[in-house]
Amino acid sequence: MKPRVTIERLRTGVEGFDKLVQGGIPRGFFVAVVGEPGVGKTIFSIHFIAQGIREGDKNIYVTTEESRESVIRQAAMFGIDFQEAIERRQLVIIDALMGGRDDPWSLGEVSVEELVNKVIEAKRYLGYGRARLVIDSMSAFWLDKPAMARKYSYYVKRILYRWDFTALLTSQYAVTTSLGFGFGIEHVADGIIRFRKAVIRGELRRYVIIEKMRQTEHSLQMHEIEIRNGRGMIVKKATPYRKEDTALPSSVTARMIAAELQKILETPLDE
Repeated sequence: MKPRVTIERLRTGVEGFDKLVQGGIPRGFFVAVVGEPGVGKTIFSIHFIAQGIREGDKNIYVTTEESRESVIRQAAMFGIDFQEAIERRQLVIIDALMGGRDDPWSLGEVSVEELVNKVIEAKRYLGYGRARLVIDSMSAFWLDKPAMARKYSYYVKRILYRWDFTALLTSQYAVTTSLGFGFGIEHVADGIIRFRKAVIRGELRRYVIIEKMRQTEHSLQMHEIEIRNGRGMIVKKATPYRKEDTALPSSVTARMIAAELQKILETPLDE
């Protein structure tokens, strides 16, 4: 008889998503949330933190592409009060974009070393207990040196894994090629949640697919998603559309991939 293994799973708070991953993301996982701009990565991450607040977890949100105030306002649009959670010491939002020198929860420079140190400081401030972490996005840490993406991603996971985080690490994909900037975070992730968008019969539609989730019998189908004010993200039924239905011709994509790889190979490895 096979031994029974119990896996603790953290609910994401996204309506309709958790049933695609056997009830939630396994505790301690570092999951890559990837896709082009405007597909819903930040909203998915906000839901994940909001669910942590509801369940009494310690929560840290690192924002590199929006200000802290912008994240708070965006959460409020979906009925989520991040400001109250901050005041109750349930949430720290680390601002890597707009934070000033007098702001204790900001990054003086966008480096993985300072990121890791500040996240650990925030966890100590919040105290002992199960913790959720969002870094939105990791792409900011290797914009000028994409060849370092895999090394930086591994460093972040190796250090922060010891602190009982279940983490979502977002990464931007290029609009033209749908490729990741740096080809790094997916290699070290325990799971990959891919968001994408397409114009179908003149209407913009968004989709999600779980490309990888260890220790999980996850859905292999692409599902359409909807984002509504006051409610947030909703995962709807599986879609009959395929990536190939809206993708660029393979010959064009191949040339774009070759150009991206050449740029990475030409990036000096100065660290």
